[in-house]
Amino acid sequence: MQQDRSDVLVIGGGIAGIATALDLLDGGKSVLLVDRDRDSVFGGLARESFGGMFFVDSPEQRRQGIRDSVDLARRDWFSFAAFGAEDRWPKAWAEAYVQRCTADVHRWVRGFGVSFLPVVNWVERGEFCPGNSVPRFHVAWGTGKGLADALIAALRGHRNAGRLTLRFNRRVERLLTRGGRIEGAAGLDEESGAPFEAHAEQIVVAAGGINGDLDRVRQNWHRDWGKPPAELLNGSHRFADGRLHDAVAAAGGVLTHLDNMWNYAAGVHHPRPRKANHGLSLVPPRSALWLNWRGERIGPQPLVSGFDTRRLVTDICAQERQYSWQLMNMRIALKELAVSGAEHNPSIREKRRLGFLRDVLLGNRWLVTEMLENCQDFVTARTLPELVEKMNALQGDQAVQRDLVEDAVAHYDATIARGPSLMNDEQLRRIAALRQYRGDRIRLCKFQPIDDAKALPLIAVREFIISRKSLGGIVTDLQSRVLDAAGRPIEGLYAVGEAAGFGGGGVHGLRALEGTFLGGCILSGRIAAAAIDGRTAFL
Repeated sequence: MQQDRSDVLVIGGGIAGIATALDLLDGGKSVLLVDRDRDSVFGGLARESFGGMFFVDSPEQRRQGIRDSVDLARRDWFSFAAFGAEDRWPKAWAEAYVQRCTADVHRWVRGFGVSFLPVVNWVERGEFCPGNSVPRFHVAWGTGKGLADALIAALRGHRNAGRLTLRFNRRVERLLTRGGRIEGAAGLDEESGAPFEAHAEQIVVAAGGINGDLDRVRQNWHRDWGKPPAELLNGSHRFADGRLHDAVAAAGGVLTHLDNMWNYAAGVHHPRPRKANHGLSLVPPRSALWLNWRGERIGPQPLVSGFDTRRLVTDICAQERQYSWQLMNMRIALKELAVSGAEHNPSIREKRRLGFLRDVLLGNRWLVTEMLENCQDFVTARTLPELVEKMNALQGDQAVQRDLVEDAVAHYDATIARGPSLMNDEQLRRIAALRQYRGDRIRLCKFQPIDDAKALPLIAVREFIISRKSLGGIVTDLQSRVLDAAGRPIEGLYAVGEAAGFGGGGVHGLRALEGTFLGGCILSGRIAAAAIDGRTAFL
């Protein structure tokens, strides 16, 4: 059996684990970082992400003339989170995040050469309760891959890199205790099949959430969403299976709010899947009509992305069949269709400025072509009757009713034809509001009809709920220490990132303001490292 020993064992090689290790190396600690995946994909789910990060009163906001403040961000966060009276630690972590994210996350990643697009995106504005009052979603130039690459380069090139040991393909199965204290972890080398043990004075769990295990997702499905969908796609990390949650619980740690998840409503099957039920999360076009399984426009409040992602999931799950369709045309698709993540945003990922400007100004034709040719959930036609026929052929039944689709399109297009002063439609009012902000205007059509001969072909996209992130997890205090049922820290055990619900067992509450996942990973990791080092000034 292979055995390793270090001052600190970090379990998980995502952004939370990497941030923890970097600050521990700064303090001169010896660090053993074990990860279940391969060295070639070091960086976890962050490597696949779009790289959006939530900051308050950032330099990018100030350059745009956006006036933000900690007080405003706190108000927005607590409104969206809908915390319960028992959520002591999630509330404390939310307070810490809005106060510290710009100083302790933005400035920190900038120090490793990470930069952000100049226009801050405005997402999760809120619908029935206030969300982001101002734009706060800062997209990393290079996407999440660029962020991961920068931090990994800093880790490998650290002045104390000789005190760092990286072990990949290591599946941790249990925590080791001695004399009532956590003193290591044990598991299996998945490459060789040999068992291993890792021993350390302090253990940091940074192994992600539960949303990569669809069985666990269904077991913890939130009551607001009724029963889990018959078909659920996986947009999480393939090893985010909750194995370390079980190990922490067995050691006396408390798990909470596992039913709080950040799932998305517009998932499609990955054209080139790398895991079971592999899905992509579309950024749903705002000018598309969102229809239910029969072809009716979902309402009475039309579904429009960018306001309350959780409400989109809730309304679709309330349908008899829990999938949906988005109906658009080629002009809308070229202007507005996007896929969240690094893989399908190559111009930003590879930092190609001319390519990025081309996509913004002329439309992302490469992406639309890729989806039309290779994604099974896209169908296209020149007429509505032909489109409905193809929608039903894709689903394998006659569920989509032509008269309902034609009525929805005719009513929407006729409303647009009346002109801006008479557009009595909530979706069109939202489009008008969205176009007031330049960050949205450049990627949003100006009242585009659906059945428009100049904008053909028509496109329908079948969309499923896609599992993404765990908002609940291991309960931690403001030093990232794992707490037991009595609220006491378990000596030597810490949890960071998604494993800890991004802080406290659920810093987001019921809803996330977006961009707070990567930032929460970094801040909780840095706080754990400071606590281990005894640097109370940072805490």
